[in-house]
Amino acid sequence: MGKNMNKLDLSIIIVNYNTKDLLENCLVSVFKAVAPKNGLEVIVVDNNSTDGSRDMVAKRFKQVKLVRNKENLGFARANNEGFGVAKGKYLLFLNSDTVVKRYSFVKPLKFIKNHPKAGAVTIKLITADGTIDLDNHRGFPTPWASFCHFFGLSALFPHSILLNSYHLGQKKLNRIHSIPVAAGSFLLMSAKLFDEIGRWDEAYYFYGEDIDLCYRIGQAGYKIIYYPKVSALHLKGASSGLRKETVTLAKTDRVTRIKVAKASIQAMKIFYQKFYAKRYPFFVTWFVLLAVTAKGRLRVLKHQLT
Repeated sequence: MGKNMNKLDLSIIIVNYNTKDLLENCLVSVFKAVAPKNGLEVIVVDNNSTDGSRDMVAKRFKQVKLVRNKENLGFARANNEGFGVAKGKYLLFLNSDTVVKRYSFVKPLKFIKNHPKAGAVTIKLITADGTIDLDNHRGFPTPWASFCHFFGLSALFPHSILLNSYHLGQKKLNRIHSIPVAAGSFLLMSAKLFDEIGRWDEAYYFYGEDIDLCYRIGQAGYKIIYYPKVSALHLKGASSGLRKETVTLAKTDRVTRIKVAKASIQAMKIFYQKFYAKRYPFFVTWFVLLAVTAKGRLRVLKHQLT
């Protein structure tokens, strides 16, 4: 692919929707961090924000490539747009609700360059309350793993291989190791591999697309590496408005919260039907889809009433 024959090391792609203050803090941290030897570029794809995000980026961060969408295209499609203008050999998909540290780029980039079978690398993400973001350290949502997670067995037995495969409770979080799934909040991979496996699946609007991408990285014969030697702050949920601990950090209206809640449930169905439906008996698939639908209705009702 000709676009990746240049010398630029890294393209950082950030999708934004009405997270002006978070985005500003994120970009400040990005430009304070140590840049790779051969440089980096930052691409912000704005999904038609109405909170002044675009003007802020254009005025304060003139070095940023700003893609201005006329509507909210969702996470997967917007990231693919960012890739369309990226020139780096490596891509970092980064959430606007993150704050990176000094070596958040160069150390994982060095690792992936030195390990050819590493298809993607993520780092330790720390949430607003100081705990590790376990959604960035996950197994695949098989029916059994999901059952244990949603019915509380994983919480009761957090270090069990059998009962907490959802968050890989048996793994040492201070050691470098491979994991099945990393979140799209901080995902570093080569542009060549990203293109070869089909980019982000645009069937997903919000949520689930990172699990899908990680699944395809594994199918291609590569590993996803959890690299906890560096970290970043992740104010998770701030852009969606679905998490109470960060609900005040961004302007997310009720309509958007309901839309995102519906999309999160739809994502579960898309992933299951795409990768798991043919692997399990009909009655398992029936039960899974019934449970997902029920959970979805409760989630949407919660935001309709608030």
